[in-house]
Amino acid sequence: MDQASATESEAARLLVEHWQKGTRIVGLPEAIRPKDRAAGYRIGGAVAEAFGEKIVGWKIAATSTAGQAHINVDGPLGGRLLASRMLEPGGSVTLGTNLMRVAEAEFAFQFARDLPSRSEDYTLAEVMDAVASLHPSIEVPDSRYEDFTAVGAASLIADTACACWLMVGPAFNKDWRALDLAEHDVRAFKNKIEVAVGKGKAALGDPRIALHWLVNEVSRYAGGIKTGDLITTGTCVVPVAIAPGDHITVDYGVLGAMSLSIA
Repeated sequence: MDQASATESEAARLLVEHWQKGTRIVGLPEAIRPKDRAAGYRIGGAVAEAFGEKIVGWKIAATSTAGQAHINVDGPLGGRLLASRMLEPGGSVTLGTNLMRVAEAEFAFQFARDLPSRSEDYTLAEVMDAVASLHPSIEVPDSRYEDFTAVGAASLIADTACACWLMVGPAFNKDWRALDLAEHDVRAFKNKIEVAVGKGKAALGDPRIALHWLVNEVSRYAGGIKTGDLITTGTCVVPVAIAPGDHITVDYGVLGAMSLSIA
């Protein structure tokens, strides 16, 4: 992976400053704004470095056509997951200045071995063979932009693709490899009332397809996947609006359920 330039490091420092203060910017100044995906990923890497954070994996944003239309991009985006933003299963999160105020239900995969950068794409079979386990997850995203629908793909990638808080549950015990994840039902409940129902196919047609896309995106732009990395593959349900005092449960059917409290 190429190192960030001085202007890209400056963009990262600005994003980190607003992340730490809970404040927003309209957009990165033109002089330091990323012009393409490659620059966006370099800035995202510099954001993690500026935090002094361990990267524990990746998230995918905009895996549905509706999600892409909502934020005005023409395809999915990858963003780094930071260790300090991981939540304990069954725990809680304080919204504070969170702008987006939604919870998303996502399948997450953990890798058993490295998939380093290489010139040719990984096949789906190669990606799945490297997976150790499948997990439930709940994401509470956020953005450092006042209007995250207006800044474009490269700037969103620089801002870690709206990553913020993520809860990942224990690995599913059931033999999930035999399941049709595309047609697998996912149900979201808010304060014990069902508020959203979706299927795995909301994530690029199948969570496995989304995972395959992310691995090759990271291979191309960010040094590849590391052993132990967690990858969340995009929401299976319409994002659920949340507020302090809410309790969110996501039911993955035969695979189990997990919950998050909002403070």
